[in-house]
Amino acid sequence: MKVERKCTIVAREEMGDAIYLVLEAGDMVRTSYAGPGQFVHVKCGEGLLLRRPISVCSCQEDVPNDLIAIAFEVRGDGTRWLAQRKVGDTLDVMGLLGNGFSIKPKGRYLLVGGGIGIPPMRGCAQATEGRSTAILGGRSKDKIILQSCFNDECAKVLIATDDGSLGHHGFVDALVRQELEQDKNYDGVLACGPKPMLRNVANVAQEFGIPCQVSMEERMGCGVGACLVCACDMADGSRKHVCKDGPVFDSKEVDWNA
Repeated sequence: MKVERKCTIVAREEMGDAIYLVLEAGDMVRTSYAGPGQFVHVKCGEGLLLRRPISVCSCQEDVPNDLIAIAFEVRGDGTRWLAQRKVGDTLDVMGLLGNGFSIKPKGRYLLVGGGIGIPPMRGCAQATEGRSTAILGGRSKDKIILQSCFNDECAKVLIATDDGSLGHHGFVDALVRQELEQDKNYDGVLACGPKPMLRNVANVAQEFGIPCQVSMEERMGCGVGACLVCACDMADGSRKHVCKDGPVFDSKEVDWNA
């Protein structure tokens, strides 16, 4: 059940181009948490600006206020306004929204995050309590955020950068292939990032017969399935909506050629 709350910023940190915020969110987690990979819809600015969907990095039930962490990059007027908020400021937040990753109890997963798709994978790392392996990718080393958190919360962390400034020189799908060649004992691959990355990761997972879930990113309007802006083409010819039916889908559901 989604809720709308006035959330106070209690921590703020700049991580390269990303802004990391921790929010006091009332009972939002206790009321609407359904698994890692959900998102919040944040009102950014006054007037007619639409809310902005932002993936949840991690969340924690607490009393009197639950805590939610988000991370984002400035992509337009709304996120520019949000990036200017300070500790103590209040945000109008709707959440938690969407369907997250489906994780088996005591499951062990290969977590793949690219760029600003890295933060939501941290919730998966926490949910699997140190059993999973993380593969993090970005254009350069300054795009690899939260690495120390993954080091603490995963059994192993592998890095890929497009320019070779950190870890493997290349894309994350090469590391996914490398890891699965060495160890096929994963319950699944969970991934979030740009669509071309997700397609490549899904193809590698399918080669090895490993189930794969992907978190899709589309422009959103309402965030609750009413405006139909965030349509995503499915392999069976249907269209689903990222805000309501996703953002997480089985990779075999998605039409990667659309």
